[in-house]
Amino acid sequence: MNRKKKIIESYVLLFTDLLSVTVSYAIAILIRYQKFKWVMEPEVHFLVYICFLLFCTVYSFLLDWNRDFLIRGIFVEFMAVLKFNLFMALAVASFLFMIRRGEAFSRSVWGYFAVFDMMLVWLVRLLMKKVLRIYLTSKSNIIKIMVITKDAVLNQTVSRLKQSLDIDYEIVALACVDADRKGIVIDGIKVTADGSDVLEAARQMPLDEVFINLPEEDKNYVKHIIYDLESMGIACHYNIDIIEKAQKEVRVGNFAGYTVVTYSLNHFDYRRMVVKRLVDIAGGLIGLVITTVLTPFVALAIKLDSPGPVFFAQTRIGKNGRRFKIYKFRSMYSDAEARKKELEAQNEMQGLMFKMEDDPRITKVGKFLRKTSIDELPQFYNIVRGDMSLVGTRPPTEDEFEQYNSHYRRRISMTPGLTGLWQVNGRSEIVDFDDVVKYDLEYIDNWSLGLDIKILFQTVWVVLTGKGSK
Repeated sequence: MNRKKKIIESYVLLFTDLLSVTVSYAIAILIRYQKFKWVMEPEVHFLVYICFLLFCTVYSFLLDWNRDFLIRGIFVEFMAVLKFNLFMALAVASFLFMIRRGEAFSRSVWGYFAVFDMMLVWLVRLLMKKVLRIYLTSKSNIIKIMVITKDAVLNQTVSRLKQSLDIDYEIVALACVDADRKGIVIDGIKVTADGSDVLEAARQMPLDEVFINLPEEDKNYVKHIIYDLESMGIACHYNIDIIEKAQKEVRVGNFAGYTVVTYSLNHFDYRRMVVKRLVDIAGGLIGLVITTVLTPFVALAIKLDSPGPVFFAQTRIGKNGRRFKIYKFRSMYSDAEARKKELEAQNEMQGLMFKMEDDPRITKVGKFLRKTSIDELPQFYNIVRGDMSLVGTRPPTEDEFEQYNSHYRRRISMTPGLTGLWQVNGRSEIVDFDDVVKYDLEYIDNWSLGLDIKILFQTVWVVLTGKGSK
């Protein structure tokens, strides 16, 4: 998406969302009290309204819920608006109860607002979808682009561009520099120039930008074309892809004084990563308080059940191969690591992980700790330190990591977590390490703050319903 379109879309949608929230809130108050007045706790009503506006602004820019807005269908848009309203209601209600003002706010206003805001935001967004499409594809805003390429990749280039270009782009001409293809039509677009007259053709036509795809072409020839087009005031996009497979993230920038192209399967917005870290710190501190309260009772049970330390520490592999000590309440006998080799033949897991349903190394108290996930509580210390996150991928042991191939290693390209996709998708039933990897990579490829929140809620449900560890 070009920057102009992104800015227009983001701010127009934010304005209409804020307007919809304002109108919905005003209607809710009007229906409840029959006229515009603050009957109960006027400062609370105003506080709630400000909270709605702040949440709407933060949600729009940090969670980027407007991604793919113009190509989303009616039902997908409805579900996006529904999720927005649910999170907004939960966040504002939680804040009110934290400051002990929840009782002062009218439940009727909550109900009326929820209904009207849901419908109004959805309908206004459907309207804005049409308005933005009309605006971006108007004659004055459409971006006219010429494609300069070779005969061998002509059809492929046109096809890929037509599939991927935003709606405000129009391919108006083709140039084939190494063959005489003038006059032929490719996917509705006419070839108007060859290598000898491509610059002359560009001078004579209405043109905003040029896309150049000339693999293995002489650099001097390419430089000549780019310099001439730049002198005309035409923006040039030169394909420098050396990898045919489409990458999730490709960036051009500077590295130690060099102009470089950076290829990456994953590139996370630093703003969202900051929010994720802040949530980790807050959640980790709360978890540490809970751990501190429970530790005396858990420690007594562990000591009475079997000799050995209360806590278990093990070196695990963190983000991009960093090693750290993970901490748990001890759920196994002290000689568990030494006995592991004796039990490897009974491993019920296919692949690099070790798992036994009736592992004889687990103590009686340990079975309860694992069933309730209490054994994981000391990991909140790892979360506060930054070794781990509340939600992430499973941190492997050193033995596992030493056997990783390139595909497996990508699962540690993100900070490991206390919980994750594989934990909430039946980790007790998973018997193949490749399935664990599948869930971890699915999490990495689709990561968002919303996904983290969803997994946290699912984790609570899994633990409370006894579907955690066996």
